[in-house]
Amino acid sequence: MDIKNITLWSETLAFPLLSAITLVPLIAMVLVILVKSSTVALRLGFVGTILTFLLSIYMLMAFETEGTGIQFYERYQGIGLTYSVGVDGTNILFILLTAVLSLLALVYTLTTRRVADRTHIACLLGYEAILVGAFAAMNAMQFWFWCFLELIPVVLMTLRAGSGQNRRWVVALLLQHWGSGLFMVLAGFLMLGFGTMVSTDVLSFDWLDLKDSNVKLEYATLIFFLLFFGFAIRMPLFPFHGWLPVLAEQGTVASVGIFLVSLKLGIYAAMRFLVPLLPEVAEQWAWFVVTLGLIGIFYGALLALMQINMRRLLAFAIISQTGLLVIGIFDFNKYGMEGSILLSIAYGLATAGMLFSIGMIYKRTHTAYIPRLGGMYDANAAIAVLFVICALSTMVMPGTPGFDGIHLLLEGTIKGQGWIVSIAILIGNVLAVGLLLRAFQQIFIAAPNRHQGPYKNTLYVSSTEPSPRNEWIIAIVICGILISAGVHTSPWIDIIDQNLEPISSTYSSIETINADTLAAQ
Repeated sequence: MDIKNITLWSETLAFPLLSAITLVPLIAMVLVILVKSSTVALRLGFVGTILTFLLSIYMLMAFETEGTGIQFYERYQGIGLTYSVGVDGTNILFILLTAVLSLLALVYTLTTRRVADRTHIACLLGYEAILVGAFAAMNAMQFWFWCFLELIPVVLMTLRAGSGQNRRWVVALLLQHWGSGLFMVLAGFLMLGFGTMVSTDVLSFDWLDLKDSNVKLEYATLIFFLLFFGFAIRMPLFPFHGWLPVLAEQGTVASVGIFLVSLKLGIYAAMRFLVPLLPEVAEQWAWFVVTLGLIGIFYGALLALMQINMRRLLAFAIISQTGLLVIGIFDFNKYGMEGSILLSIAYGLATAGMLFSIGMIYKRTHTAYIPRLGGMYDANAAIAVLFVICALSTMVMPGTPGFDGIHLLLEGTIKGQGWIVSIAILIGNVLAVGLLLRAFQQIFIAAPNRHQGPYKNTLYVSSTEPSPRNEWIIAIVICGILISAGVHTSPWIDIIDQNLEPISSTYSSIETINADTLAAQ
């Protein structure tokens, strides 16, 4: 392991921060399960999520953007197992986004009848801990283990709090897709570790060891496709997306905030494990990945335009966004990767805000079908403001973080793929603008096509009905983050750029070697 590439937590912090961020929601989850009172369980849930959020803010403040390599690094060995965690510009904002949306997901729970469900609250806390652990993992098998554990809260929340009638079928479909993806990723990691051991005589799945080994793997192409297809299911990338529209339509909205962060886990995994560990093979097959990304952009956008269920519409919009993000990763330059990370954060927060707003509408009207909605702006200002600001951010409008993100990604795509791919990305973004503006007009502005219930007057007759205060809290927090980050994006780009230069330089060196080889021939 190259010690020069890491900064131990003891050098800058008073305690192992990343382990603390992971353990706090886990401890809160255990306490929620043990207590008998739903009120106490809810309070413990808020204590856990708020403390995790504060620790994440502390992590961001202590992070050195001028440094290089992995920071706050922790490594422990015992009984033949290795635990290692660390952060750099690639993953630190994903951890912060997980903490923010986990807290908002719990606030959203106050607007639903799940506020007294201790199991549901425990699942939210466990889900948060799992995602933080996965994003912080610096060991391939450790990362895989957290992804495997993710199935537990997703399945439980879908079965207990899903809004569809075919929850068991949805869970079976999810297990089929995620199970196959986990199997492929496990096979790829095992082949990667044992393939490296043949040359180094040391079996290690630590990311730093694998990256510094510089071993020519015999089955590198097979390993690449095992990992890529496994990660593509989790993104989800066309044509591995079939589970997402079904889960979005019939799953639970209360968990949607952190669930959207988990969708970015596949994007992060490709950037962390696929591209740096197999750079030559990734560059060789970049045309294939870019082709899937382009198909996904238009496929997702066109199918989103055809949907009448708002949840399915946003699910296909996510599929379209995923194609865009994957192209940025496989641009093989700093600008494309910067744009992909920044857009992943912006899309994750904005799409979560739109799905929160759709969930609030569903609690009022008991429908997510666009033709049955309309005229909701006057009586539901918080929901309307949240939806339109998040839609504008998804459309990468000026004043939102997506605006700078798409410019970085396009600059990287022009350098890496050429003008044709860049123009195709812009056309796909125009389609996204059209479908979201049309959805906003039909839900909030247009007159309803049929008689609606009492939601226009928004009378809250019992404590189980939605609270305007909670809705405004969610709207103000999400819109505030999007607008403030959009107005002043430089600090976020500085954080993202912290450790991307070594990754992009890997491809520069490969191109130089290839050019020298061709010149010699």
